[in-house]
Amino acid sequence: MDGRLKADASREEVCDFLEVSRESRRRLQVYADELAHWQKRINLVGPAALKHLWVRHIADGLQLARHLPRQTRRVIDLGSGSGVPGLVLALGMERDIHMVLVESNAKKAAFLRNVAQKAGIRVRIENRRIEALDVVDLGCDIQTVVTARALAPLPKLLDLAFPLLEKGAQGLFLKGQDVGKELTEATKYWKIRHEVLPSVTNESGAILRIREIERV
Repeated sequence: MDGRLKADASREEVCDFLEVSRESRRRLQVYADELAHWQKRINLVGPAALKHLWVRHIADGLQLARHLPRQTRRVIDLGSGSGVPGLVLALGMERDIHMVLVESNAKKAAFLRNVAQKAGIRVRIENRRIEALDVVDLGCDIQTVVTARALAPLPKLLDLAFPLLEKGAQGLFLKGQDVGKELTEATKYWKIRHEVLPSVTNESGAILRIREIERV
């Protein structure tokens, strides 16, 4: 997979680019339909994201699939909200990975649960604040990846994810054009081994991989 998706790419263009199977396309369409339906009742995404849903939302989350280490057995998505990236990954991947979606808002958690049920997938939904997670119960280890998008500036995000990352999990965080500034700020509080990977959906976006972390 090389290059970048056009901002107005169609459903088929997105799925072809990301090599999505026929069955996964069906599940992702369930997500798209339910998102449009629930959006009338609760605010899940902005108008721009809804208009270009397959690129700005679905592809943006699903691109993380190719960056998951081969040994990944569990993904814990922090602040899942409208389902990106966690639910989208669960719907769009064929790999046998246990997905945990953490969302404190009860209505958004209900949306995630509804989509999973209608699409016929199994996910674990933690309707609680991130700070209240039971790390031992989640079984976080070196086979775990922690994900998030638009949850918090990096210093705060690392603070939230640290209980999971210190157990050996890797972080895969979708970030915007300020990722460089956020990294500079984060080094005041954290010593991290990381990579900045290109986004296929946004020229100014990036995927931040956190391999090791410790407090300064």
